[in-house]
Amino acid sequence: MALHEANGQVDEAASLPATPIPPSELDFSTSAPSFLEKSSEDVPYSVKNEQSRQDEGIKDRQLGVMFKDLRVVGAGSGTSLQPTVSSPFKPSTLLAKIRGIRHPSIRNILSGFEGVVAPGEMLLVLGRPGAGCSTFLKTLANQRGEYHAVEGQIFYDSFTPEEIHDSFRGDVTYCPEDDVHFPTMTVEQTLSFAVRNRTPETRLSGQTRENYVEDTTEMLMKVFGLYRSKDTIVGNAQIQGVSGGERKRVSIAETLGSAGSLGAWDNSTRGLDSSTALEFVRTMRSITDIKRTTTIVSLYQAGESLYDLFDKVCVIAEGKMAYFGPGKSAKDYFIGMGFEPQNRQTTPDFLVAVTDPNGRKIRPGHESSVPRTSEELASRFIASDLGRQNQKAIEQRREQCVGNHESKQAYLSSVAAEHANTSTPYMTSILQQVKVVMKRRVQVIVGDKFEFFIRLASQVFQALIMGTVFLNVPNDTSAYFSREGVLFFSLFFNAITSVAEIPSLFFQRPIVLRHQKAALHHPFIQSLAHTIVDIPVTLIVQLVFAVVLYFLVGLQHSAAQFFIFYLFIFLMSQTMKSFFRAIAASFKTRPSAIALSGIFVLLISLYGGYTIPWPTAPKGLRWIMWLNPLWWAFGGLVVNEFNTINGVCSTLVPQGPGYENVSLANQVCTTVGSQPGQLLVDGNIYVALTFDFWYSQLWRNFAVLCAFYVGFLAIFLVATELNTSSAFDTAVVLFKQGSTVVDEKAKVLDEEKADAEFHSRSHSDAADPSAFNDVEKNAAVTDLFTWQHLQYDVPTEGGMKRLLDDVTGFVAPGKLTALMGESGAGKTTLLNVLAQRHGVGVVTGERFFSGQPLPVDFQAQTGYCQQLDTHLPEATVREALLFSANLRQPQSVPLAEKEAYVDKCLQMCGLEEYADAIVGSLGVECRKRTTIAVELAAKPKLLLFLDEPTSGLDSQSAWAIVHVLRELADRGQAILCTIHQPSGELFQVFDRLLLLRKGGQTVYFGDTGENSSTMLNYFERNGAPRCGSDDNPAEYMLDVIGAGATAVSTTDWYDVWKRSPEAAQLQEQIDNLHEHGRTHPPQLSVRHSVFTTSWWHQFVTLTHRNFQAYWRNPTYIRAKFSNDSLQGTQNKLFSIFLALVLCVPLTHQIMAVYIDIRTVYEIRERPSRMYNWTALVMSQLVAELPWNVTGSAMFFFCWYWTVGFPTGRAGYTFLILAIAFPLYYTTFGHGIASMSPTAPVASIYFTTLIIFILIFDGVIQPFFELNWWRWMYRVSPLTYIIEGLLGQAIGSAAVVCSSTELVSVNPPKGLTCSKYMDPFIKFAGGYLTNPEAAEACQYCPYKTADQYMYSRFNIKYSDHWRNLGIIFGFVAFNIIAIFWLTYFMRIRTVSVFTSLKQKLTRGR
Repeated sequence: MALHEANGQVDEAASLPATPIPPSELDFSTSAPSFLEKSSEDVPYSVKNEQSRQDEGIKDRQLGVMFKDLRVVGAGSGTSLQPTVSSPFKPSTLLAKIRGIRHPSIRNILSGFEGVVAPGEMLLVLGRPGAGCSTFLKTLANQRGEYHAVEGQIFYDSFTPEEIHDSFRGDVTYCPEDDVHFPTMTVEQTLSFAVRNRTPETRLSGQTRENYVEDTTEMLMKVFGLYRSKDTIVGNAQIQGVSGGERKRVSIAETLGSAGSLGAWDNSTRGLDSSTALEFVRTMRSITDIKRTTTIVSLYQAGESLYDLFDKVCVIAEGKMAYFGPGKSAKDYFIGMGFEPQNRQTTPDFLVAVTDPNGRKIRPGHESSVPRTSEELASRFIASDLGRQNQKAIEQRREQCVGNHESKQAYLSSVAAEHANTSTPYMTSILQQVKVVMKRRVQVIVGDKFEFFIRLASQVFQALIMGTVFLNVPNDTSAYFSREGVLFFSLFFNAITSVAEIPSLFFQRPIVLRHQKAALHHPFIQSLAHTIVDIPVTLIVQLVFAVVLYFLVGLQHSAAQFFIFYLFIFLMSQTMKSFFRAIAASFKTRPSAIALSGIFVLLISLYGGYTIPWPTAPKGLRWIMWLNPLWWAFGGLVVNEFNTINGVCSTLVPQGPGYENVSLANQVCTTVGSQPGQLLVDGNIYVALTFDFWYSQLWRNFAVLCAFYVGFLAIFLVATELNTSSAFDTAVVLFKQGSTVVDEKAKVLDEEKADAEFHSRSHSDAADPSAFNDVEKNAAVTDLFTWQHLQYDVPTEGGMKRLLDDVTGFVAPGKLTALMGESGAGKTTLLNVLAQRHGVGVVTGERFFSGQPLPVDFQAQTGYCQQLDTHLPEATVREALLFSANLRQPQSVPLAEKEAYVDKCLQMCGLEEYADAIVGSLGVECRKRTTIAVELAAKPKLLLFLDEPTSGLDSQSAWAIVHVLRELADRGQAILCTIHQPSGELFQVFDRLLLLRKGGQTVYFGDTGENSSTMLNYFERNGAPRCGSDDNPAEYMLDVIGAGATAVSTTDWYDVWKRSPEAAQLQEQIDNLHEHGRTHPPQLSVRHSVFTTSWWHQFVTLTHRNFQAYWRNPTYIRAKFSNDSLQGTQNKLFSIFLALVLCVPLTHQIMAVYIDIRTVYEIRERPSRMYNWTALVMSQLVAELPWNVTGSAMFFFCWYWTVGFPTGRAGYTFLILAIAFPLYYTTFGHGIASMSPTAPVASIYFTTLIIFILIFDGVIQPFFELNWWRWMYRVSPLTYIIEGLLGQAIGSAAVVCSSTELVSVNPPKGLTCSKYMDPFIKFAGGYLTNPEAAEACQYCPYKTADQYMYSRFNIKYSDHWRNLGIIFGFVAFNIIAIFWLTYFMRIRTVSVFTSLKQKLTRGR
C-alpha cells in the first residue's frame, strides 16, 4: 500500500526499531507555488498554451468511450486451496487439474454494463471492495489481458478496442492503485522519463524536445507539490525515499505525463489527505475541461466536495450496474427507490451503502418494494427513466461517432502529427526509446551505487585471489595443469556470478509491464538498453579483472594474447548474462528460474571441457559440449595461451639416485604430448591430445561464442516482449488444506482487489457487540501516557533537521484520539517516537506513563498497527493471530484461553469466514483487518497505536474498523490513531484530536466535542472562516491550516496554538498528571525482561510457524530436489567437486527465504518485542535443515553409483554428502544472509565467497602448487569435504592406467624394463605392464589411488574421520557467525564503544 511519512521501510534493519525519516518531512529551500496561486497562474497558462497550440495548427485529439452489454469473465474460481509439498502426490490434485483442463472454471466479474463517457466528462465509479471497480476501469482503459473474456460492444468513438490496443494504446491510460517505480530514481527522473517517451513530434514553434520535457516535467511537479522533492529518490518499502503521499502523487503525475486522451484512475487518492485529494480531483477537472479529455475515477471515502466535481457516477453492486448517469440525480434516484441516507452521510457514502445489504437504510414503508440483490438493483435501473436516458445517450453517441469517417481521419491526422511511426502505439521511434531507456538504466545504476560497488569489488577481489594463488606460474610442464585451471575459472567465475541477474530482472518486471501498457516503450527496449549500458560497465570491470589476473599469474606476455584473453572473458561474461536473463524473462516466478539456472550451472561447468575433456567425455553426451558456450570459450583461451609455450619437462622418468648418467634417449617426460628423447613439450600438442583443441580453431570458437551471445540476446529480447506478465499477484483467495472454502458463487469478487475480500459489515454489525462482552476491561490501567516538549532532530547533509517541534499531549484510557495532518506533517514520525520505534536522530522531551518512566517492556505492552500490512504470506489468518497471542500474552495463560480470545478477535474484526484463508492471498481490506486483529490478539495493556488503519478502504469498511476501535476504547483501551480522509460521520467517533502541520508542529490538541463543536469553535474564534453545516469538519480544519500539496495559509496556526489558553491548560493538566502519578506506585507489574515468554517457548513457536510456511511453499521445496542428475561422469575427483557446486543455486534460494522471513521480524515483530532474535535465527535453521538433508540424500542416491564409486563405502559418503554438507551450506548461506540488507547483495557476497573457497580446496590448484596460500587450503571447508569424500570412496584402490596414460620408456641396451626401472619404482612408485621387455617399457606412474591422491592433491585415505570432525567444526563456526553477524549487522543500535560507555556509566 501507499506509505506516508515513515514509508513503512524495513528501517529497523540495522538498528533498534527505526523508522527512516522521509525527505518529505525535511525542510527544503525550494517551495512550489501554492495551489491558490496556481488557480490564477498555472491554469490560465494551460489555457494560453492550449490556444497557442491551436493557433499553430496542432490539434488535440479527443476520445470518448461507449459500451453496451458489457460482460467481463474471469478464469478460474475466486477461491481455492493452498497447495502444499504433498499436493502433487494426492490423486485429487491430478483429477482437479484434468477437470480444469477439460472444463475450465469461469466466473462473471461484470455483466450488464452500458453507458457513455464523452470527452470533457468526468465519471466517478463507486462500489464496495469486491464490487468490480478495478475491473471496470481496466476494461474501459482497454487492459484486457488478465481476463478470460470481455464480451459486448465497446467503442472508443470511431475505433474498436483492437485498433486502440494496436495503434493508440498510449492515448488510453490507466493509473493503478499501487505505486510501482524504480526506487533509486529521483522524482524528476521518474517524471521526465514518462514525458520524454510521450513527447510529440509536432510541438510549439521553437520548442525543442528537451524544452518540452523540461517544461512539462516542471509543471507537473509544481501542480502536484513535488518540486521541493524533485531530487529525492522515489523509494519503496525497503529503500527510504519520498513519503507515501508524495509517492502517490508521483504515480499520478507520471500518468498525466503520458498525455492520454482517456484516463482511468484507480483509487488514486489512497494515502492522500483530504486536502491533497481534493486538489487532485480539481486538477483533473481543470485538465478535463481545458483539453477535453475523458476522465474515469474510482474513489473510496470520497467527500461531498469531490463528488460535486464529477459529471456522472457509476454505482457497481457485486458486478452489476446499479446506476449510471448524472451525479446530481443519483442521490434522489435511490431515495425515490426507498433508501435513505444516514445522518450526515455524504452522497458517495450513501450510494455505496445502498449496495451493501447490511449498510443500507430503508425508508419506513418501503421495506417490501426496495430491490435487495444486485440483480434487482440493475434491472430496476434499466427500467427507470434514467436508464432509458442512458440507453438513448448510447444510441446518440453510436450514431454520432461509430463509423464516422471524418472524425476518424481527424484523429488519425492528429496522431500522424505527434507519432514518429503511426503503425505503432508508441509516440517515439525505436531509436529514441533506446536512448531514453538507456539513460534511465544509467540513472538506476547511479542511484544504487552500493550494489555496483559490491559487484566491482567482487571482481577485483577474485582477480587478486586467483592471481596470487597462481602467482607467476613457471613455464615448465608442472604448471600446465595450473594454467588450465586459471583459464577455466576466469570463465567459470563470470558464468556463476551471472546468476545474480535473475532477481534484479524479476524486480523490474512489474515496472516494465506498466510502461508497456502506457505505451511508453516496448518491453524489449528495456532489455536491449540494459544490455547496451552493461557493455561499457562490463568492459571496465573485466578489464580490471583481466589486468590483475593475467599479470599476477604470469600468462603469456604478448599484447595479442592478452587482448584475446580479455576479449574472450568479456564476451563470455556478456553471453552468460544474456543466457540467465533469457531464463528469467521466460519464467513467471523467480524460484522456477533459479531452479533451472542451477541445473544449467551444473551442466555448463561439468561439460565445459576442463573437468571432462572432449576425448574422455561419453560419446553420447558430447552434444552437450557443442551447446555449451563455456566449452567454446575455454577452447579459445587454452589454444591462445598454449600456442607459444614450449615447456621444459619437469618430471622425467626415470630419474633420481642411480640415473645420474642416463641419457635423454632413455628417459621420457610424463606430461601428455611429450616426445621420446625431447626435453621440451609443445603446448599445441599437449592441448590437442588432452582436450582436442587446435590453434586453428581459435577464431572459429570466437565466432561461435558471438553466435551464442546474439542468440541468447535474441531469446532475451523476444521473451521480454512476449512474457511481460508475472505471477506476482494472485487472483484467487487460498485456504489451507482441509478447511471450508468460502463459496465464490455467493460473493462476486473483483479480480484485482477482492480476490480475498469479504462483505463489509454495517455500522452495527461491523463487529458483533457480543464479541466484546467477554473482553476484559482494562480497569486496572487507568494511568495516562503523556509526552511533553517532544522534539526530534535527524542528521542530514546540511546539518540537523527538525521533524517534530515541541509536541505535547496525552492518550487516556477509554478515549479514541485521532492524529491528523497533511502528508509529510510528521504523523507517522510522532507515532514512531512515542512507540520508541524511531531510528537515527536525537529525541528530546519527556515520555511518561502515569508520571513514571516508561517500563522496560513498554513495546511489548503496546500494540502498533503499521501502514504496511506485513505478515508471513504462507500463514492463515487464525495462525497469524494465534502466533501473536502465543508470544505476546503471558506464557502462564492456557493455550485454550488464547485460542478462545483469538476467536473473539476474529469475530471483532469480522474475519470469521476467512480465519483459514492464507494471508498472502488476501485483498486490501482483509489484510488491514488482519493487521489490527494481530495486535488485538496480543492484548496490549497500555496503548494501541494505529497508522492509517482505513487507508485504501471504502467508507463502509473504514467505518467497520473504526467501530471496532470505538468499542475497544469504550472498554478502557487507550488508542492513538492516524487517519486520512475521514467522513464527517467517521470523524465524530473520535474523542480527541492532535492536529499537526508540516514541520511536526502542533496546531491543535484537545477534545473534538459534540459534532466537532469544540474544535470548530477554536478555529473560528482565532480567525478561521465559519464551517458550513454541510461541510466535513475533518476537511475544513485541513483547509484552514493550509494543508495540501500546494496550499498555504496566511495565519501561523502554530503560533496561535502556542499562545492559546488551550495550550496553557494542556500543559497545566499534564503537570498535574505527572505530579499525581509520582505520588502513586505504578499499578502495572514490572517485568525485568523485554519479552513476555521464555526463549524456549519462542523457539518452539517460531519453528512450528517456519515448518508450516515451508510446507505451503512447494515451489521452493521442489527446487531443492530438481538437481538430482549427474549421468555419465567418469572423473571422480571432478564429479565430487561439481557435486559440491550444486549448493550454489540452493544457497541463493535459502538466503532469499531467510531474508524474507527476517523482513517480517524487522518491520513488525521486533518492534513489538514479540520474541528474541536468537530464537528466530535458530528456528529458521532448524526449519531449513530437514529439507536440505532430504534433497542431498536424494541426490546421493542418484549420483553415487552412476559415477562408479564402490558400494561398500557408501555409508561414509552418505554421512558427509547428505548430512554434513547440507549442514555446512545451510549455515553458510544463513551467515551470508544475516549480514546482507537484501537478497541481491547477499547473492553477490555468497558468489564471491564460494568461489574464494572453491579456489583453495586443492582441486583447481593442487596443494603443492599453492605456495604461500597453503594456509588457506587448511581453512577452506571444501578441502576437508573433498578429502573425506574422495579419500573414502577410492582410497586404497588399485590404479589401472589406460593405454593413453602409460608412459613408454626405452631402456639402455642389454637391460630389461624391470632391471632398468625397478630402482625408480621403489623410489617413486608405480608399476610396469611389461617388466620383461627390452624396449618400449610401459610404465604407469601410480599403483594405488592413495599414491596418486597424495602426490597430486595431498589427500590421505587415513584422514577421513578427521575430515568429518573438521567439517562439523566448520558448521559450528558458521552457526556462531550467524548469531554474531546478525547481532552486529542487524540488531546492534550503537557502536561497541558507546555501549561499553553506557554500561560503565550505569555501573557507577
